[in-house]
Amino acid sequence: MPIKILVVDDSSLMRLKIMHSLEQEPDFKVIDTASDGEEAIRKIKALRPDVVTLDVEMPVLDGLGTLKRVMSENPVPVVMLSALTTQGARHTMQALALGAVDFVAKPAKIGEMQAMVEDLVVKIRAAAQASIKKQQLDKPGITKPGLQSGANEFSSSTRSVAKLGKIDLLVIGSSTGGPAALQQIIPLLPADLPVGVVIVQHIPVGFSNAMAEHLNRRSKLAVKHAEQGDIIRPGLVLVAPASYDLTFRGSSGSYSVNLDSGKEPPKPGSFRPSVDLVMNSAAELMRGQVMGVLLTGMGRDGAKGMMAIKEKGGYTVAEAESTCVVFGMPKAAIELGAVKKILPLNEIAGEIVRSV
Repeated sequence: MPIKILVVDDSSLMRLKIMHSLEQEPDFKVIDTASDGEEAIRKIKALRPDVVTLDVEMPVLDGLGTLKRVMSENPVPVVMLSALTTQGARHTMQALALGAVDFVAKPAKIGEMQAMVEDLVVKIRAAAQASIKKQQLDKPGITKPGLQSGANEFSSSTRSVAKLGKIDLLVIGSSTGGPAALQQIIPLLPADLPVGVVIVQHIPVGFSNAMAEHLNRRSKLAVKHAEQGDIIRPGLVLVAPASYDLTFRGSSGSYSVNLDSGKEPPKPGSFRPSVDLVMNSAAELMRGQVMGVLLTGMGRDGAKGMMAIKEKGGYTVAEAESTCVVFGMPKAAIELGAVKKILPLNEIAGEIVRSV
């Protein structure tokens, strides 16, 4: 059965180009288009598409407003189309927090359209496999009665007396569905977390900084976009920059970040930043003083890195299939035998606090 797609964009030219491009794929069927959010909501209810491509900026009801209603009324996998601007990146992070599976950056020039379509094709196929639930809206960062936005559920008193060996660094890897998953972990960690944290999220250039800012606004921990020479220290979360390889330098408990843009583009099927590379570097340098957490995402990135951490005596946790948007990366690590504990997303923050 072909993947049924609804294309939503206020630009008639963009709708036409996306529709014609997607219909070149034998496993895709564009069942309709919509020019604004209200029309999109009506057509989602009537046509029940498998995937929706949704523009962030639209009249009548914008992309964020549309997404909120879709996720609460008729949940469906959504891939956002975002302008490559600072404001566009911020809106995209909000969309991912609300439950969008992924996003692509809209081209600044017409000549870049083909690259966007190629990216969109990959992400639509991933989205078609995604597990979308209404409760994805219930996240830190969205104010709920009795809980202020960014409040912490866990504290230093939550930690168990029986601890693992000393942990100096927590590395979290994620891909499809990761930005939303991270908001169920990072804002729940206490300000006095005694380890440094590095996040490796597969994300296009121009958006990793916005993700760091988004998490920082909602967290007790300081969250920043990693820069060359940043020191790994307790209470600091570093987000690996898109398009850079991130490794570590140092010894005897004093470690810093090394960034490398690489001489060539990543090979097909590989990523920059790479979860495997970051975890391998951490395990090699810090041995058993590393905890690895692998969240939702397509592919196998992170499986070998988790194995490296485990073999050096570190601790590894993978997200359970029941809460993954796409159970690819955690599954690969589990099948490799690299995972010591498998947990649903809502239990991972607590496990981090107890373990470090």
